[in-house]
Amino acid sequence: MDLSPSKQPNFDNTEVAFRQKTNGELKKAFWLFKMIGSNFLTKVGPPITNFFLNIGLPIQGAIKTTIFQQFCGGETIAECDHAIAQLAKGGVGTILDYSVEGEEEEAVFDATCQEIILTILRADGDKNIPITVFKITGIGRFALLEKLDARKTLSSAEQAEFDKVKLRCEMICRTAFEKGVPIMIDAEETWIQNTIDELALDMMRKFNQERIIVYNTYQMYRHDKLADMKADHLIAKAAGFILGVKMVRGAYMEKERRRAAEMGYPSPIQPDKESSDHDYNESLRYCVDHIEEIAIVCGTHNEDSSRLLTYLLDEKNVAHNHPHVYFAQLLGMSDNLSFNLADANYNVAKYVPYGPIKAVMPYLFRRAQENTSVAGQTGRELGLIERELKRRKL
Repeated sequence: MDLSPSKQPNFDNTEVAFRQKTNGELKKAFWLFKMIGSNFLTKVGPPITNFFLNIGLPIQGAIKTTIFQQFCGGETIAECDHAIAQLAKGGVGTILDYSVEGEEEEAVFDATCQEIILTILRADGDKNIPITVFKITGIGRFALLEKLDARKTLSSAEQAEFDKVKLRCEMICRTAFEKGVPIMIDAEETWIQNTIDELALDMMRKFNQERIIVYNTYQMYRHDKLADMKADHLIAKAAGFILGVKMVRGAYMEKERRRAAEMGYPSPIQPDKESSDHDYNESLRYCVDHIEEIAIVCGTHNEDSSRLLTYLLDEKNVAHNHPHVYFAQLLGMSDNLSFNLADANYNVAKYVPYGPIKAVMPYLFRRAQENTSVAGQTGRELGLIERELKRRKL
């Protein structure tokens, strides 16, 4: 097998990584990551910003032209058109992600369901939007899912409420099936995840018989998820459907460890980063070994895992653009991975979150905090931008 550098993407190529950015956009990104790198800003910024927004101070404009512009496509689907076009110039697809969260009312759940369906309709026939995504907590109440996960008996009203959640989920996945637009169901906290997993498997049984439509998400920073993914593959094989696997390391580590400690149960999180990396990479190997039966979205900002997947595909003579293999990163982060992978003809898509600024702020704060909590992420982004600024002699 030829693994020479010419056959592999070069993640250090800043010219390809930032080809879509103007000099002004590059400079703005540099200063933004510099600010995010300040732990003081990411700790103090969220409560101050929320306070200003709640008392009506006019800071939305400042947010929209800085952190929002870096990590979000816009406030509406139409406002995302610019980001979609920019990514497409570099061969990178868009995953429209309606990022409103933490709501409680049935009317809001119905409206969110309709908005998610609109993302599927927008993607229909547009090769620049190859995958869509949603969260079950966007269409159902967290406490209800928590009660289901705890195997507590629902009241008749709660059962009727959950029936509506299932109906919304099926409406979304059926629309995806009818339009031929794959859709991912995001992972959430462990204490509601079993219910989400059951819903996702049910949707796969219905809609993944002939082609990949529905993906579930596996958080490999959990010590049980590699085994779960393998078990789900056996279920899929026996039932004759394609297993959709979106693979991530995870997004709720501090919250998960804190809750486990407070409630006195063993932490579901891996003991260390090496264990997460091991399971993530093992899951890549397993999926590539069964690539006709499993479709994967490799959601990662980790260069080693991204490189490993490119090697595994070459090793098994799997085409770079095989429809069962996607790489995915978040808008505004790891452009060195996204655009260099796309340049080497791999399927790549970026999560492009959108929604009203105030409603999307929790997502944005998580992104900023993630950049400081993931070792070296902010420094890596800054270093790449600095090198490109020097290359452009700016």
